[in-house]
Amino acid sequence: MESDWPMLSVGNLGEQGLLARLQQFCPSDVVGDDAAVLSSLQTADLVVTTDLLVDQVHFSDRTTPPHAVGWRAVAANLSDLAAMGATPIALTVGLGLPGETAVAWVEHLYQGMVDCLAQFGGQIVGGDLVRSPQRTLAITAFGQVQPDRVIRRSQAQVGDLIVVTGYHGNSRAGLELLLQPNHFAPIPSLEGDRWIEAHQYPRPRLDAIHQLGQRLAGDFTQNPKSFRIAGMDSSDGLADAVLQICRASGVGAELDYRKLPIDPSLARHFPDRAVEWCLYGGEDFELVLCLPPQIVHPFLDQFIAADNPGATIIGKIIAPPEVNLVDPQQLQAPQRLTLEKGFQHF
Repeated sequence: MESDWPMLSVGNLGEQGLLARLQQFCPSDVVGDDAAVLSSLQTADLVVTTDLLVDQVHFSDRTTPPHAVGWRAVAANLSDLAAMGATPIALTVGLGLPGETAVAWVEHLYQGMVDCLAQFGGQIVGGDLVRSPQRTLAITAFGQVQPDRVIRRSQAQVGDLIVVTGYHGNSRAGLELLLQPNHFAPIPSLEGDRWIEAHQYPRPRLDAIHQLGQRLAGDFTQNPKSFRIAGMDSSDGLADAVLQICRASGVGAELDYRKLPIDPSLARHFPDRAVEWCLYGGEDFELVLCLPPQIVHPFLDQFIAADNPGATIIGKIIAPPEVNLVDPQQLQAPQRLTLEKGFQHF
């Protein structure tokens, strides 16, 4: 397949020829009809999420090779499933392409999707293919969750501790390095490559959901109605996630400036930007969870031990309905967080 890059375009190959190539990335017993047939869920609820990626808005050839586009597209959807406490089952792919798009670009895109699914779960079970003036990728993912274990934004309560599953700001740093490789002072390749990987190959935090479920398994058995976790993913930024949870729950939050989940090397190389990128950079695809204090430390100890150094408690839920970043040492002025500073499509 590599040998025809970039000579053969989707326009040359035609719709049926392209479909025949893409079906190799799907289970042969599922695709081929007008719709996929999945076994019904006996004891779990179905969770459905859709994400749309558009060339020059969410990705570009300058920053994201096609394999990474496919990986990021799947990771974004799996992250949404994780934010609901769900595990992945399957997904469908809607693909819009200009006729001059190289077939090899599309194959690398699908290989990235398949590679992400192979690591985190799920499979491609169908989709649609259309001609479009701009490359567009729409994925609908399906997951499952026990009805009494759904994570919702509206479940935060005063006194909950706010936990994040990893560093924030690395993805934005990686994007800046890709966009302006000669603009910054020399950065060791090990650190720069790590930030670029954070941008191109994010990890949906299904591992956190798995470990949290294991930690609370005994409580579920004794009292299924005791489950209460608020959360969402931080794809639109850490500040956005905390603000959205607080708005849905009718509460506020106080974040500790000293405990922001910033990669130490990021703070060292970008001291003037690290906090801003952590709060508003976006596309880190970590989870922000509001947990009762009695379960936070056992979960975090186990999770950090599993090579997740950026996981930490960043603050607490309070009654006044506003979100503030404060420094207990009073070296930094309090800062009120707002949705307007994060990424907005319109």
